[in-house]
Amino acid sequence: MYDDILFPTDGSDAAEAALDAAIAAADAHDATLHVLYVADTNQHSLANIQGQVTDVLEGEGQKIVEDAAARARNVGVDTVDEVIQGGPSETICEYVDNRGIDLVVMGTRGSRDIERIILGSVTERVVRNTTVPVLVVPPESDPEYPPESLLVGTDGSEGSAAAVDEGLDIAEAAGGTLHVVSVLDSNVLGIDIGSSQIDEAREQRDAAALAPARERAEERGVAVETAVEEGDVVDRLNGYVDDHGVDLVVVGTHGRTGLDKRILGSVTENLMRSASVPVLSVRASGE
Repeated sequence: MYDDILFPTDGSDAAEAALDAAIAAADAHDATLHVLYVADTNQHSLANIQGQVTDVLEGEGQKIVEDAAARARNVGVDTVDEVIQGGPSETICEYVDNRGIDLVVMGTRGSRDIERIILGSVTERVVRNTTVPVLVVPPESDPEYPPESLLVGTDGSEGSAAAVDEGLDIAEAAGGTLHVVSVLDSNVLGIDIGSSQIDEAREQRDAAALAPARERAEERGVAVETAVEEGDVVDRLNGYVDDHGVDLVVVGTHGRTGLDKRILGSVTENLMRSASVPVLSVRASGE
């Protein structure tokens, strides 16, 4: 299902943690792995070495991509490595469009790293702006790919439907179990809602979001489990991951413009920062 996978790297610990997942995904799908280093043109990088003007970042980047590509080739993965000058997130998105990339695999910062809570990280910008799925790998995780158990969070929206499609494809290819979970957000339900109203909301969510996923999974021979949870969406999905030994979370994201594009707080971005396992974001077609 993936033919060309992009692994952007800056040689950081966060990127190194994602490399194994990128190699495993490329190996599982018999895909070509593209290893990319972006020499950030926003940073001063020229140096005069023995009378020769040299771009230090390009030199560092070449070593980084060659080392990463060598690790992939050692396990039989076809690999392309490249160093390109430009702004990191913009260059990554352009590379996706120009090279027919199907999947991007990226690292994110550790839970104690202040960069993990600052708007504007390269990973978040790529998730928001690229049209292909992005697999975000936290450094604390031990990625399992292909996943034996994966969770799709859904609310019945177009973005969620795209996530269910992607989750079904991965589960079918991997022979894994698909968990489809919908969370009734406590902030939306309110504190005065009665038990009968909660039961009605659960039934409506099951019919609208879970029943179609169950039917499609059963048609394709994919083992599926579904659940409706109540509470904070991110907390409940993370709790489900821990309780059920989930290896991968798949969630939908939506294209945004203007001010909304710069505001933190989406379920996808909060999961990227807090989940203990890799998170795959999927954009609805046409967005």
